[in-house]
Amino acid sequence: MSYEARIREKRNSMSKSFAKLADFLLDSYVEAAFMTATELAHALKLDAATVVRFSQYLGYKGFPELQEQIRNRVRDDLLTRPKMAEDEMSVPGIAVKAMRQLAIAIDQTRISLDTREVTRLVEKVGEARRIIILAEGPAQAAAYNLVHLLEPGGFRVYIARQGATDLAQTVYTATPQDLLLSIEVTGEHPYLANAIDAARARDIPTATIVGAPAHNTAQVADIVLAARAHPSLEVRMITVDAIVYVLAQAIHWQFSERFAGAQQSIEELVDFIQRKNHR
Repeated sequence: MSYEARIREKRNSMSKSFAKLADFLLDSYVEAAFMTATELAHALKLDAATVVRFSQYLGYKGFPELQEQIRNRVRDDLLTRPKMAEDEMSVPGIAVKAMRQLAIAIDQTRISLDTREVTRLVEKVGEARRIIILAEGPAQAAAYNLVHLLEPGGFRVYIARQGATDLAQTVYTATPQDLLLSIEVTGEHPYLANAIDAARARDIPTATIVGAPAHNTAQVADIVLAARAHPSLEVRMITVDAIVYVLAQAIHWQFSERFAGAQQSIEELVDFIQRKNHR
């Protein structure tokens, strides 16, 4: 059984220190492959004996035996699987081809993304009383990601429903102190562009993140962040999500004081809620 399988089998019953080690070995196994037990313990603010006990808990004689399996995984990453991927008519070959397509699409979006527009949108987000997201179906995941990334900074972010009546109510109740942000992957939602246009007529700031510059909302919004057009819907979903990530990172940098200590506080609340749940 691989070390990953052993960890996943026992992950839910691990102590907090063991769980910390387990997550590091799953997420950062390349780094762990070249660390001593002492270095690994120091990186995670644990003692070296905990690393040894953890290895034995998984069924190894000690950390060197566990580390040998981790190194085998690294060798497999670097040597075995690339060799398998040389056959384009195989699952490894298809996987590598798909990842390369994504890398090219994201790099093309990186080149074409107007960072001046990113700067303008960051400023508008900072000024807005509320950020109201209008997202078509395939953009819902990106919308929820943006909410998740901004809420810890105290930003009031909402996702509006998609129907014509819902969008009309959203525009009607919005004010010039709000920001309406459309997120589109396909550009085929029948009402989003009209809703953005109606908001602009009411002097409500508008912006859009789109999967291609030709999408209708890009023709009417005040601020436009556009991915490079791509024929694949799935690829456009990922490039739009990449722009959301870029925007969130810029907001975190611009308003770093608003996010200071938020993650630690959230983690403490998680611990509190979990403890209360087990009483």
